[in-house]
Amino acid sequence: MLAFNSLRFSCSARALLKQNVLRTRRQIVYDAMTCSVHCMPTSCNRKDTWRSHTNFVARGKDSHFSCYTHPVSSLRSFCTDQDKLSCWHCEQPLDKSPAFFCMSCKVVQPPEEGMSYFKIMDCTYTFTVDIQKLQRRYLQLQRSLHPDNFGQKSVKEQEYSEIQSALVNKAYNTLLKPLSRGLYMLELQGMRIEEGTDSEADSEFLMELMEINEALDEARTPEEANKIGKDTKGKLAELTGEIDAVLLKGELQTAKALLAQMKYYANIEEKVKEKLSGFM
Repeated sequence: MLAFNSLRFSCSARALLKQNVLRTRRQIVYDAMTCSVHCMPTSCNRKDTWRSHTNFVARGKDSHFSCYTHPVSSLRSFCTDQDKLSCWHCEQPLDKSPAFFCMSCKVVQPPEEGMSYFKIMDCTYTFTVDIQKLQRRYLQLQRSLHPDNFGQKSVKEQEYSEIQSALVNKAYNTLLKPLSRGLYMLELQGMRIEEGTDSEADSEFLMELMEINEALDEARTPEEANKIGKDTKGKLAELTGEIDAVLLKGELQTAKALLAQMKYYANIEEKVKEKLSGFM
């Protein structure tokens, strides 16, 4: 009986361990894709600081990391825990990052250099962002940082509030939609989708886009335009799922190709809105 109970406990522990590994694999891969999202320069004394990126590529049982660096610029230099940031007004240490306000004198602070939009908006670095959490964070920050709150403050505080408020707006709008979010994630990895890359697209895909655009041009009723808009939304949702899947695998080139397709469909979606406004 004792041997049976020991065996049962061993199997249960093994099953629990496997479950935990599967549950955390998603976040582990995203965390491994880049160290630049939350890791900042270790030196604050150089005129030009460098941000390190780490790509994670998984192929079956084999995986590897590739690192590179490139210069970044911003308003405030980020330092390590041994040399923390201090308030520009009272020179007291700032106890958290990002620090929008000094906890001692309550004045607004300038933005930190190299701070990713994900960290500014307190979002997990993932393609499937929690939109409700993102919106709550945006409203919270804008209520406290909006320039209207600093009309009676010093010129320096007014300037910092304008900069911080604009930065929060940009971070929010970038992370809000899948396309801009995905493009930003590629940018963090040093990858961009250049304009005028039609020659790189599949001919069958380009033919499909041409047919959709022609059908939209020929649409004579709101119902016809709405049908095209519904189909386009479905395709965008499908691409969102595919991009999330390949990013989990660290397949950045595939993600780049899918995001390029998403740009085309997003453009059609905007054309549908323009077409519908013409019927009003």
